[in-house]
Amino acid sequence: MSRFLYSLLLYLISPLALVRLYFRSKKAPAYWQRKRERFGFFSLPVPDKPIIWVHSVSMGETIASGPLVKQLQQNYPTHRVLITTMTPTGSAQVGKIHGDSVDHVYASYDLPGAVRRFLDKVKPVLAIVVDTELWPNTIAACHKRSIPVLVTNARLSERSARGYKRFGFLTRPMLREINMVAAQNHETGRRFLELGLPKQQLNVTGSIKFDLDVSPDTITAGHALRQKWQQGMGSEIRILVAASTHEGEDQQVLDAFKTILTELTEVRLLLVPRHPERFDSVHQLVLDNQLPVVRHSEGTAPSDETRVILGDTMGEMMKLFAASDIAFVGGSLIPTGGHNMLEPAALNLPVLSGPHVFNFEEISNSLIQAGGLKIVNDSEALARSAISLVQNKEEYESMSLHAGEFVRDNRGALKKTLMLVDDLMPSDK
Repeated sequence: MSRFLYSLLLYLISPLALVRLYFRSKKAPAYWQRKRERFGFFSLPVPDKPIIWVHSVSMGETIASGPLVKQLQQNYPTHRVLITTMTPTGSAQVGKIHGDSVDHVYASYDLPGAVRRFLDKVKPVLAIVVDTELWPNTIAACHKRSIPVLVTNARLSERSARGYKRFGFLTRPMLREINMVAAQNHETGRRFLELGLPKQQLNVTGSIKFDLDVSPDTITAGHALRQKWQQGMGSEIRILVAASTHEGEDQQVLDAFKTILTELTEVRLLLVPRHPERFDSVHQLVLDNQLPVVRHSEGTAPSDETRVILGDTMGEMMKLFAASDIAFVGGSLIPTGGHNMLEPAALNLPVLSGPHVFNFEEISNSLIQAGGLKIVNDSEALARSAISLVQNKEEYESMSLHAGEFVRDNRGALKKTLMLVDDLMPSDK
């Protein structure tokens, strides 16, 4: 009965979902394109192989799941992988990472009819949900059709757990129908158990984000980009990258950078907004701060006068990290929850982050203890920490070493996850 009322409410508010897509498309037109897919209306090539369905919400989850998908393709050559996402940035990343070696559509909304149409067309033999994107009707439909569901790389903050707990009448039945939750850490596992997940359906594997694949080509491309920038700005420049910044955070980063420039003229800021629809407004914001800026997308060579490079391209974050010296990871000076600090750490960059890292609570605490991450509470602290890292070679080398070692020492979640996939994969498929 509770899921019936939930479904009824979803149908009532579904027109608002279309309105939201329409208004988001004003800044990012891709949100309105392929909207039928969100209601289960799409076409796929006639499937000649059983399908493994991988759901990764957005760009970050799609990147994190890249090594997993590639291993699935290698381990199950008689199957095909379908990846669903919720955002256009995630969709674009699927194509960039996997090309046409996988199928891709937007995930259906959790409406019973949309879910039914999706499953009727795809007929997956296994559903893998990356991170924690849990929808009652989707889980129930998979359970009814005997499609095993694995939630991998699962993370659940205290705040999110409180939200799920408020709807325990939906959460508890849903968790009982999930075959396995592969949690990033013991705290997440504990929260799932408190919400009603049966103990035998929990496995603490660690985070597959530690198993990210940094290819030599990416590092080479980053170094080549750095050399290109140095030709215009001088060989002594130091690049501070501010990655995945959000609205309300860019100005704080620019304030910090202006403080840095009062002491260190050789530092340049590589500013990379999280969402592409904000590229133009952030560009204008930099100009309003009287800072000479070039846009990376235009290929304009920076000059000695350039102070800011705007990273306004998609899917190049690892290359931009490889071109940099120090990384600030955004979404953390405002209460967004932070973003993946393991990406710059894997490239041996000292990592700075704001205090709002509840989406990466365990990882951030461990990286701090390892000596690869510093928390900065405001723009002044960000400036002082960056200045110290540039001026103090010993501090820089220590953070760089510890950041890289932390990632390498914690790899292995991917192997554990693949073992769970083996256990759940139907033997007759």
